[in-house]
Amino acid sequence: MNTAANANLFSRLFDGLDDPGRIAIEQLDGTKISYADLIARTGQMANVLVSRGVKVGDRVAAQTEKSVQGLVLYLATVRAGAIYLPLNTAYTLNELDYFITDAEPSLVVCDPSKAEGVGAIAAKVGARVETLGPDGKGSLTDAADKASPEFKTVARGNDDLAAILYTSGTTGRSKGAMLSHDNLASNSLSLVDYWRFTKDDVLIHALPIYHTHGLFVASNVTLFARASMIFLPKFDPDLIIKLMARATVLMGVPTFYTRLLQNRALNRETTRHMRLFVSGSAPLLADTHREWSARTGHAVLERYGMTETNMNTSNPYEGERVPGAVGFPLPGVSARVTDPETGKVLPPETIGVIEVKGPNVFKGYWRMPEKTKTEFRDDGFFITGDLGKIDAKGYVHILGRGKDLVISGGFNVYPKEIESEIDAMPGVVESAVIGVAHADFGEGVTAVVVRQPGGAIDEAAVLNGLEGRLAKFKMPKRVFIVDELPRNTMGKVQKNILRDTYKDIYTKK
Repeated sequence: MNTAANANLFSRLFDGLDDPGRIAIEQLDGTKISYADLIARTGQMANVLVSRGVKVGDRVAAQTEKSVQGLVLYLATVRAGAIYLPLNTAYTLNELDYFITDAEPSLVVCDPSKAEGVGAIAAKVGARVETLGPDGKGSLTDAADKASPEFKTVARGNDDLAAILYTSGTTGRSKGAMLSHDNLASNSLSLVDYWRFTKDDVLIHALPIYHTHGLFVASNVTLFARASMIFLPKFDPDLIIKLMARATVLMGVPTFYTRLLQNRALNRETTRHMRLFVSGSAPLLADTHREWSARTGHAVLERYGMTETNMNTSNPYEGERVPGAVGFPLPGVSARVTDPETGKVLPPETIGVIEVKGPNVFKGYWRMPEKTKTEFRDDGFFITGDLGKIDAKGYVHILGRGKDLVISGGFNVYPKEIESEIDAMPGVVESAVIGVAHADFGEGVTAVVVRQPGGAIDEAAVLNGLEGRLAKFKMPKRVFIVDELPRNTMGKVQKNILRDTYKDIYTKK
């Protein structure tokens, strides 16, 4: 590890701060947290982590509701040289069991109401448990309030890990994407420049902070620019429209924009103070893009990223933001389209698999070296599994996903996991889960189920059977009972036919 120049993300975020009194975060109750306050709080939290036995390279897992203290926990973990592992707040204990036993964290932070259940899982790997509630209170902050704010940031190298984010595979086994300090820092610095962020910007932060978009893009970009953020616990259309009068940027998922368009208060006047609207995590329908432009006079800037790569491409800040396209590769990032079978690079306008390469691309999957090897080409390009094309002007278009990934409300949903749960139910022969176009969620999770002859299972029974087994964002919006699934001559279920059959179920009035 090169310690001559500390590559720790925390150091890169806060070293050289010329105005410590600048406001970094504003909360709804009017509380304002300066950059100096934020540094002090992370120092207190880092001291607690170390006192709880967290060592350099250890994992700190966190399943907590969104709060400023939750953001402080992320920064403190990185500052202490440990590896941050955020977990979706919707995950059930059934799901948490896998993540915790696979990652083997030395500390797990959870909501006080879940301490008993999480504690039983943590005990399997010898992890300690601390609590942090949605009000920012718990055993972790109680200890931090009494700790010293002085903490020497642990030196880290560019390739040392800063975070692990779990994604899932179609085999049903989740994979931990290992992200380094330089993966996160380089990508955020690139976006600061590409999206023209300055210290005068005010971000409306309404995203969750357990995935790439809300944690790394929104938070890191704001802090690198020495800008400020209005930190909202959740998405609230009425409140966001009011806040636009003193904010400059909103980052959201397509659901944000469809819900805001349903609000009569949204118009050119209420968005006059804003300079940038960013959308990602799921495809933004071209119709939504056009309607937003007509109502507000602003073109939404759509970008493309992944858990494994952070952001890969973005529509331009200056220049045409093409509806349905995700723009150009970011500076330092290369993108190409290849033949899925041969790996041969394809010419413009030809559909194939998107591959990317750059300092943003992850270091591989946690404890899965063979899987990591199969996902990279010999020349270092990462095979995203997303189907798309690059047009004659160089804009990247995402046209579908290999492995039948569904993106619903900005969250990755892997059909195999849901199919396995449904197939285990009494009275079910087999099932197929697909994504169907949905104006609010981008795609609605949809299950097509074959029941046993004479079986009584129906839509309600399937949904009831899944309750408590899956996070809510993975739950099917509809379940259809059929006699058989369409198959090709090789016996493979033809999900393309299913998607075509049910393509209008969420759009019919």
